[in-house]
Order: sequence, then structure tokens, then C-alpha cells
Amino acid sequence: MWLQVTLQADAAIAEALSEALMDTDAVSVSIEDADAGTDREVAQFGEPGHVAEALWHHSRVVALFDGDADLATSLASAAHAAGLDAVPPFSVEEVAEQDWVRLTQSQFEPIRVTERMWIVPSWHDAPDPAAINLELDPGLAFGTGSHPTTRLCLKWLLDNVPQGASVLDYGCGSGILAIAAAKLGAGKVVGIDIDERALEATQDNAARNGATVEVQHSGVPLADRYDRVVANILTNPLCVLAPAIAACVAPGGRLALSGVLETQAEQVIEAYRPYIDLEVGASEDGWVRLQGQARC
Repeated sequence: MWLQVTLQADAAIAEALSEALMDTDAVSVSIEDADAGTDREVAQFGEPGHVAEALWHHSRVVALFDGDADLATSLASAAHAAGLDAVPPFSVEEVAEQDWVRLTQSQFEPIRVTERMWIVPSWHDAPDPAAINLELDPGLAFGTGSHPTTRLCLKWLLDNVPQGASVLDYGCGSGILAIAAAKLGAGKVVGIDIDERALEATQDNAARNGATVEVQHSGVPLADRYDRVVANILTNPLCVLAPAIAACVAPGGRLALSGVLETQAEQVIEAYRPYIDLEVGASEDGWVRLQGQARC
């Protein structure tokens, strides 16, 4: 049995507390946005010319301990090492010993995007071998199709990528959108991201799918404009990066944005109005896809 301890923290103490817990008996520690999934969610990003956001003001530090651990001693020691007068408020949850690989695999079935496209974990057979099948395994860091925003972008690509078109996946993460574009017959496909791990994931996933995708760090200026640009990130970075993202779209090219809640749509539309007129193209579970065509 394992013990999962969730401690309330803010940006000033979360990182120090996390490091202190790792120096005790914690098996693993992570820092999460306590407001994730709400309109108060804050993205962590740092594009060229912009200072990276600080850790979330409303954070939680999640630590996993062995079931026999002396939590009181470990937490007190970590709090002291982090410079705190007392242990922050926390909760404890028992986590049963399980075959994590088998359990994880059993929870993820192929995902149907449309009749033409499926996302298929590597341990499953494709439900429809004749469809466009994207082989991606579920992961925590970069997303692999289960979120509505990813499906919204994939559906847009299905309807908007002509043969030979150049495509840019801005904030490529796992590379799923870039890979889909390549499999749909796009010509030059490029994925950019600020995270080196995302670029590695995109390269690995593209190779697994037999797709040709170029990757580039977002700190390197792009030399080209693209017929199709898709960005599935979050509202705050989408707004801050509006001039940079809009500048990637070729005259007459098309842009699709997601990672935007319905309540945030107007905010993003206004941020892009000086560059490109956007409208809500589709919505799913409270999330929207914004889309528009660059002026010639």
C-alpha cells in the first residue's frame, strides 16, 4: 500500500517544499495547479520576449510515500527544511498496490475522433485498419487525444488540410496534431515547442507513425509562413502570443486555436482581431475551437 499526501501550497513555498519532501522518504513529488480545469487555470510558459509565469499561486504538492512511512516525522522535517513554521494543511489517501501497467492499459481504449480517424494505444489493434490511425500511448505530460481540445483540433485538420499544404503545430506537445496533418497528406509539417521533452516526444511519436515532422524550438525564429497553423495551448499564452502566432499564417492561410473555455472565447478573439478575424467553429464539453482565415 502507498500513501498519497496532498499539501496546500502557494508559489512562494511549493518548490522548496517539493524539494524538501524528496529529501525525506517521499517516493515521488509533483506540483499541480489547484485551479486546473477552471477559468482560473494558469499556464506555465516562457516564449521569447516574455517572462515565464511563476508557479501557481494556488498550488498543491502531491507526495507519494510507502505505506509504512512515518508521515508525521517526514512532513515536519520537510516543512522545517523548507523554512516553514508548521506543516501546511494536507490530506492523506491510501493507494492500493496494483499492477500499474496492466491497470493503466485497461483504462485506455482506442479513441474515435471521426469515422475517418482513430487514436490507438500501442497495445490495441486498430478498430478500423482502413481509417487514419494515430498510434499514441496515453501520457500525463503532453496529451494524447482524450481531451476535447485535441479532438476539436483534429476534426479541424480533417476538414482543412489539402494535399501538399504546409502545416505548423504551435506548441506541439506529443506531436499528435502534426502527425495527423502529415498523415492527411500535408507537405511540410513543423512542430514547435518551448519544452525540449515535447520536441523529443514529437520526434519519437512521428517515427512510430511513419510521419515526417520537423521539430524546432520556439526560441528559434521561423523562416516561413504556413498554409495552416494550429495551436492547442491555453487562453493566457494564446493571447500573449497572438502577434507571433498570427505572423506564422500565410496570406489567405487558415488558423485554428483551442485550449479555450467558452467563457474565454471573446477574450481570445479580441487579442487576435488586429491580425486575423476569428470565430467559434465548434465546441465540446465547455471548450471551443476558434478559427479564421488570414487576410490576403
